[in-house]
Amino acid sequence: MMTWAESGRRGAVSDSRSAERSSAGDGAERRNPGESRFPAATAVVAAMALYLLLPNPLIVGPRLAVPLLELVLFLPLVLANPKRMTRDTKALRLLAIGLVLLIALANAVALTLLVDQLVNSHATQGGQLLLGAGQVWVTNMIVFALAFWELDRGGPVRRARTPRQQVPPADFRFPQDEDYDAIAEVAARSSARSDWSPAFLDYFYVSVTNSSAFSPTDTMPLSHRAKMLMATESVSAIVLSVIVIARGVSLLG
Repeated sequence: MMTWAESGRRGAVSDSRSAERSSAGDGAERRNPGESRFPAATAVVAAMALYLLLPNPLIVGPRLAVPLLELVLFLPLVLANPKRMTRDTKALRLLAIGLVLLIALANAVALTLLVDQLVNSHATQGGQLLLGAGQVWVTNMIVFALAFWELDRGGPVRRARTPRQQVPPADFRFPQDEDYDAIAEVAARSSARSDWSPAFLDYFYVSVTNSSAFSPTDTMPLSHRAKMLMATESVSAIVLSVIVIARGVSLLG
């Protein structure tokens, strides 16, 4: 039978956990200084470089046209938040989403041309196109990581800086969102204890695992748009793995 003292201790632990869950600030000031700009900016630059290095058959129009247009959209975003993601406006959100869509469109065109080159036996340089397939695959992971990062919970600024009661509903459920009642060293990194918010590298990991395993691993999609984005990435990864890369390897022989 539980003693009065044991009951009191359990009640105190429960109250403490409730306080910890709310201390991350449902309505309180957030402790997060804002996400670093560097990881996402590096990913965008990498996507531009990968496009510039694509084989000629995978590019439509002048080689510099798409990267220059991406740069025009990208520079205002960096100037607005050069070090940390602390400033957010409707115009900046539109620029950011427009940049992701442009990178995605350019990569989708490259993927279409790659499939045409390989499946229809137009290809004569298997090694070059196999390298191009790898570039398209890496860019695909970057594109979806950027899309997840921009859409989940209202974007990087709102996700980290807005009081939690005002953050839009989550598109993804990360392990840190539910680890508050785990052992101390695990719970210390939870959202409830540390005011943690997902950053770009978290979404990049989700994109890599989804592209490799063709399914979510430790992070679950919650909204319809998140599920459709992950489904689209999985299908495109399957096309690259089963059709494009397989055909490219056969051309090497």
